[in-house]
Amino acid sequence: MPLDPVIRSMLDAAAAAPLPPPGATIAEQRAVVNQLTEASFLALAEPGPDVASVLDRRVAVAGGEITVRVYTPFGEGPFPAHLYLHGGGFWIGTLDQFNPDCRTLCAGAACVVVSVDYRLAPEHKFPTAAEDSYAALLWTVEHAAALRIDPTHMSVGGASAGGNLAAVVSLMARDRGGPPIVFQLLEIPVTDLTMSQPSIIENGDGYMLTRAAMEQYRDFYLATPADATHPYASPLLAPDLTRLPPALVVTAEFDPLRDEGEAYGRRLQQAGVPTTIRRMDGHIHGSIFLTKLVPSARAYREESIAALRAAYERAL
Repeated sequence: MPLDPVIRSMLDAAAAAPLPPPGATIAEQRAVVNQLTEASFLALAEPGPDVASVLDRRVAVAGGEITVRVYTPFGEGPFPAHLYLHGGGFWIGTLDQFNPDCRTLCAGAACVVVSVDYRLAPEHKFPTAAEDSYAALLWTVEHAAALRIDPTHMSVGGASAGGNLAAVVSLMARDRGGPPIVFQLLEIPVTDLTMSQPSIIENGDGYMLTRAAMEQYRDFYLATPADATHPYASPLLAPDLTRLPPALVVTAEFDPLRDEGEAYGRRLQQAGVPTTIRRMDGHIHGSIFLTKLVPSARAYREESIAALRAAYERAL
């Protein structure tokens, strides 16, 4: 279907936005892109409902510490828990930017949401973000009693780079005999850092996320080009996808990542993993979060909440 006209107008506005100055440092580039993100996508997302509490906690990881932000719903618990891994091409993104979505999932699915401030590239190369995310999963389960969660009802999820990390955490948990995960919510995920899928070309220019930007983000993230084929960088290339959690894989029609997300969903299905693949027609990368303006984005968020609730009920 055609590009949603509201999304088209946002693209036109984004095209006129200022770019980082030539020679800008990584920190300066990150600041400009984060500001653009906040002024476009996040300003057009509903703020999210009230929850019982929002607390930041520090988590020890290899070589340092990271912050996780814990959203707790109203009620007594124990609650299911959702490990939330934010997007941003592995090099941008903050906990504050994804506060609306975390609040919405927390209240809507009646689950504790643990949002992970994993360390960013290029200062921290692969596999740092993946290992930080897995460490946050272990921390969440280890602190289940204090967090008032049921550790047998853990889900993982994220969008874009966060969708990649959620898929990778699921692989790590299976490979390492880690905590059981009952569901993966993989939204517009990066699954193939070799950038080999057709939609990379088809949608690689003119739809916010570009092929050139993706190449830059990949180079920021990977320590060596060979890392692109590692299953914990490109889960689509993992030789075995059996024994993974059920999944909802969401893609967008005009997203360069569309085909790799759908290919991953099909591979999960072929491996016997209960998986729903949901393409958002008329959408671009990230526009599923424009819940203030786009009715289909609001409807999709209700679908994702319902999928989480159903997964927690099945795990009873």
